[in-house]
Amino acid sequence: MFERFTPAARAAVVRAQENARQLRQEEIRTEHLLLALVQDPTLPGRAALRRLGVTERAAREELTLLDSPGGPLAQEDAAALASLGIDVEEVRRRAEQSFGAGALEEPAPRRGRTGLLRRRRRPGTGHLPFTREAKQALECSLREAVRRGDRSIGSEHLLLGLLDEADRRTAALLGRFGTDPATLRAQILEDLAAKAD
Repeated sequence: MFERFTPAARAAVVRAQENARQLRQEEIRTEHLLLALVQDPTLPGRAALRRLGVTERAAREELTLLDSPGGPLAQEDAAALASLGIDVEEVRRRAEQSFGAGALEEPAPRRGRTGLLRRRRRPGTGHLPFTREAKQALECSLREAVRRGDRSIGSEHLLLGLLDEADRRTAALLGRFGTDPATLRAQILEDLAAKAD
């Protein structure tokens, strides 16, 4: 599929990996792709993003907030658990009482197929895999290109595919800008149609 990507789309995928590294993540997620697309000054559909205030700087700041321990996603998770009668702060306190400070901050090393502990890769090193959701967004970009009758997959197809397959994190990021994936997608399609006329 990557052979059908335009140079701009390929560059966006490379930037997504760089963004994941800079944000000290171990995998490339949909929000890293979105940030990479926002960084492209030639992105068709960029006007819709800019109207909402989605700039590289603003998106990076919001991503940092989303990833912070007390960020909006953590608050949403805590609220959902509270509705089930689970007090997250009490769970954290008990875990730290039993296992030490920061017990819930870093996942334990995983065991490989041989049963031996695998060393965790330090964030920012080596090849970073795509999450399932990010792979689906890339696959949707192919469907977008086919739907629009285009022979290659450009950055606009990546953006539309990403919005079509937006996961919770990307939806939360866009929510910080007062929009949602479906609304933004509709605006971008309007801009692309107006540009084609």
